[in-house]
Amino acid sequence: MPAPEFESLAVGDVVAERTFDLSRDALVRYAGASGDFNPIHYRDDVATSVGLPGVIAHGMLTMGLSVQPVVDWAGDPARVVDYQVRFTRPVVVDPTSGASVQVTAKVGQLDAEARVARIDLTTTFNAETVLGKAQVRVSLA
Repeated sequence: MPAPEFESLAVGDVVAERTFDLSRDALVRYAGASGDFNPIHYRDDVATSVGLPGVIAHGMLTMGLSVQPVVDWAGDPARVVDYQVRFTRPVVVDPTSGASVQVTAKVGQLDAEARVARIDLTTTFNAETVLGKAQVRVSLA
């Protein structure tokens, strides 16, 4: 896919928004794919015994879901030259209703010389931010 036009971007532009619905089944599938079988991701008793409110989504799953709308917008995963987040809150996945994670990707900074856009992510669950300082640098050269 062609890259988005760098010249058409302005700081503050929303470039992508998406909602991801997670289920306990999704956590099991992710555990199998990633090899992360920590029981806090599938057993309520273990999760609560370590002070969590219940089974939580894998942090790397939340991080991966959050960057996907930017990858789709950029048109090529190779355009992502840097991606960093801080984990601030867990995503608790209810056994019945699951969890809904919302992602908004907004232009935070533009480097005209390098033709790189910094995309700031806001990732929320239950109206609370779950990733802090989530930033993706996308090369549009």
